Amino acid sequence: MRDPYSVLGVARSASEKDIKSAYRKLAKAHHPDQNPDDPNAHGKFAEATNAYDFLNDATKRAQFDRGEIDADGNPKFAGFNPGGFPGGGAARGGRNAAGGFSAEDILKEFMSGFGGQPRQPGPGARPQGGAQWDPFAGAAQGRQPSGGKAEDVVVNATVSLEDAHKGGSINVRMPNGKMLAVKLPEKLEEGQQIRLKGQGAASPFGEAGDALVTVRFEKSKQFRRDGKDIRVDVPIALYEAVLGTKIRVPTLDGSVELNLPPGVDTAKALRLKGKGLHGDGDLFVNLRVVLPPGGDPDLEALMRFMRESKPYKVRD
Repeated sequence: MRDPYSVLGVARSASEKDIKSAYRKLAKAHHPDQNPDDPNAHGKFAEATNAYDFLNDATKRAQFDRGEIDADGNPKFAGFNPGGFPGGGAARGGRNAAGGFSAEDILKEFMSGFGGQPRQPGPGARPQGGAQWDPFAGAAQGRQPSGGKAEDVVVNATVSLEDAHKGGSINVRMPNGKMLAVKLPEKLEEGQQIRLKGQGAASPFGEAGDALVTVRFEKSKQFRRDGKDIRVDVPIALYEAVLGTKIRVPTLDGSVELNLPPGVDTAKALRLKGKGLHGDGDLFVNLRVVLPPGGDPDLEALMRFMRESKPYKVRD
């Protein structure tokens, strides 16, 4: 293979992003599926893919940059003599018409001396077993290179209990900074994942994985979730608890009116059936009696009268 940097048209100092971008352009330009009438497209595509695979391997790239291996991944040997072999021995065969040795002939001869084989067999050569040798075997034929696969991304999103209950859409920021309107499924559950097709990480081919949005319920300042049931605290005045009244109670669907009977028992929660999450649970209203701020002399006098003349038991 030629110098992989030259194949991709990038400098040796190119970043991984630059290499990926260069390969993506070449892959699009020379992909055989896009050039069915160009007999050279397959070779160009395979060469670009091999170069990308090579530079995408951090170890191989570092060894190549240090001059330890060539573009085919073969080690470079110290003391190499282009006019022959170390020690002055003549090469066996491979002499060209000029009486010297071509680089390819020397490499083949040198590798065979170590029991190795040249990276690609000569024209017409066949592997063991008689199968036809494919010069593009191992090259990308419509596949994505190692490290170049489209990947899914996981995104966390929080939704309010009201939004989870009603459905609709929420805005979610993707890792690339893009904002998407994500439609919430009916009866959304805590920890449920929503798959967004094609919104994941892109491969060099332009294909993209999916985004997996994991939904968490936001802690509400007003409601407390107990499975499908919802609990809410509602403050009332002392006289409302004694005399009874009508109050507005918040629910996930908006506020509703609730009748409080005189002398309502604030120790027990009032239950609104079917007013829980998704209508599958209930809403429990806890009444909290609030005394007038700063105290009240008349109320204190009344309470002293109650304590002395009309005491009642509230604890065992």
